[in-house]
Amino acid sequence: MRPVYSLSVFMPLAVGLKLGHASAPLVFFSSALAVVPAAALMSEATEQLSERSGPGVASLLNVTFGNAPELIIAFFALLDGLQEVVKASLVGSVIGNCLLVLGAAMVAGGRNRTRQRFERTAAQTNSGLLLVTVIALILPAVLVLAHGDNLPAVGVIHHSFGSQAEHLSLVVSIVMIAIYLAGLLFSLRTHRDLFNPSRGQQLGPAAWSVRRSVVVLTAAAVLTGVMSELLVGSIERASSDIGLSQFFVGAFVVAIVGNAAEHYVAVVAAARDKMDLAVNIAIGSSAQIGLFVAPVLVILSFAFGPSPMALVLNGYELVALIAAALISTTLIADGESTWFEGVQLLGVYTLLGVLFYYA
Repeated sequence: MRPVYSLSVFMPLAVGLKLGHASAPLVFFSSALAVVPAAALMSEATEQLSERSGPGVASLLNVTFGNAPELIIAFFALLDGLQEVVKASLVGSVIGNCLLVLGAAMVAGGRNRTRQRFERTAAQTNSGLLLVTVIALILPAVLVLAHGDNLPAVGVIHHSFGSQAEHLSLVVSIVMIAIYLAGLLFSLRTHRDLFNPSRGQQLGPAAWSVRRSVVVLTAAAVLTGVMSELLVGSIERASSDIGLSQFFVGAFVVAIVGNAAEHYVAVVAAARDKMDLAVNIAIGSSAQIGLFVAPVLVILSFAFGPSPMALVLNGYELVALIAAALISTTLIADGESTWFEGVQLLGVYTLLGVLFYYA
């Protein structure tokens, strides 16, 4: 059993604290910790079911469930009208994957090794997707600034940018999803050999039956939804009680929780000298958040949210995205990594965290 499942004790604890009307910080942190094992279980069930299926079904599963925890958490926040928290968590997920996860993986893998090598072409493909993600996420802000309007201020829960920005966000989202689907076709079908290196990184035969995988996956999704509802419902009061802005909580705490399962898998893979897998998880997941999760949330906001969500980021988020994309894509361009490169990535993540704290 993975050590991460020991956190399952926080599931009944979070529910009990909520029913007992405990303080918001206690409910928030217990539900945040409870999301982690639920997300890990969802990840494992998806992996097992993918092993039983062909590549076409596997790609569908990865699209549907790979980023499900982030989608579920953000969707509940969207229903509560916390649009700026949603955007902060999306940005936090992107920078968390390509700085925190990749940095920690490089440190863990390079600790006892001079350098680690990985497939350069696959890494550059994911880097390209990450840069496309950043460009797409910047465009709505460019429109707002060009019209002489202001970007959203930190601390604002909801900001109306007008129908033009909302419609541009919708069009951008549709294009981003199309690029993401094309990326799936490229990596899982036409050029799948680039993303399946032969250095012992293939997964073994599935141990679970299809029925067990589906049941576990469904149960994990329900648990993630319940814990996410508790988490989102306590954000406003908890952030106020502990003296942190909702902006910081969304960008760092919620983002780290939503990506916990991927963080764990990437670091363990790097420590076992499977750096191809670690890089694909870190950079690939960053691109997936921007090209799939963010667009889906924009589309859902038109149907379920109190109002459509425009993908207009504030200045801090724009700087964080650009900085994270530039340094991470630069450091993996040579197809090699060292522990010191990991330290550099973690250093930038820490600096951004300090910036967001004082924002």
